[in-house]
Amino acid sequence: MDRLEAMSMLLEVVDRGSFSAAGRAMRVSLPTLSRRISELEDLLGARLLTRTTRKIMLTDAGAVYVAAAREILNKVKQAEREVAGEFIEPIGELVVTAPTMFGRLHVLPIITEFLERYSGIHVRLVLIDTNLALVEENVDVAIRIGQLPDSAMTISRVGSIRTVLCGSPRLFADKGEPRALDDVAHFPSIAVNMPIPVAQWRFGVPGSLDARIPPLSSRLTVTTPEAAAAAAILGAGLTQLLHYQVADAVRAGTLRIVLEEMEPAPSPVHLLHTSKAPLPLKLRRFLDFAAPRLRSDLASLS
Repeated sequence: MDRLEAMSMLLEVVDRGSFSAAGRAMRVSLPTLSRRISELEDLLGARLLTRTTRKIMLTDAGAVYVAAAREILNKVKQAEREVAGEFIEPIGELVVTAPTMFGRLHVLPIITEFLERYSGIHVRLVLIDTNLALVEENVDVAIRIGQLPDSAMTISRVGSIRTVLCGSPRLFADKGEPRALDDVAHFPSIAVNMPIPVAQWRFGVPGSLDARIPPLSSRLTVTTPEAAAAAAILGAGLTQLLHYQVADAVRAGTLRIVLEEMEPAPSPVHLLHTSKAPLPLKLRRFLDFAAPRLRSDLASLS
């Protein structure tokens, strides 16, 4: 039995939460996966997993073994990277994740320029509006918008993004322009129902904490900020979005930002990566390359 392979299979089952999900991720049949883990349990003389029809749980022995196996496999991977030259020259695959629209507009151009400079690196860019777990998903670096929970990750702030309320000149020609927070209730609104939903609109009220109000009269709900901006351009109502999501339309004059003096505090933007040391050169080069360019892009939006 290949013990390292069996360890990898065990970790995949634990991280994915089921044999079927682990089998799909590793492209291994369920019988093979189950047999290898059973062989590992037989070798150790201990039950590692408790399997029910609904979920998989680690036994006490399993929890101890999984922690040790994870450390062993990480050391093996680090040794392989060193032998392959990852710490000598910037080579190999770099996995980057970012919010979908922000990644397309601001991260993809940086990656394209980065690839032109470093021919030994290839990048897999994962654009998704949920936060991937960096270790479990084998992500090297993430771009995150918003406040972050306490984390063992290495975090570098690269700027901030305004949250703006906007509508079309056509809408304001018909209904007038909102001058105070109470005026917002008299306008139709466009709500965005994303994987990480925003149930309330936020406003900065001078002299107090941010005020939160629900989007009122939401006759239209969409699933992407691009659609919300497009609907607002067509005069369907007010919408509250991050500034980069409407910046082009504002510059073109098809959307107008209102109540700027009541915007909430800007949302911070961070680069995250695992705190492993030394960093592979591919990751170090990308961080050094991307951070100043993101800072410049974000500064131009403020």
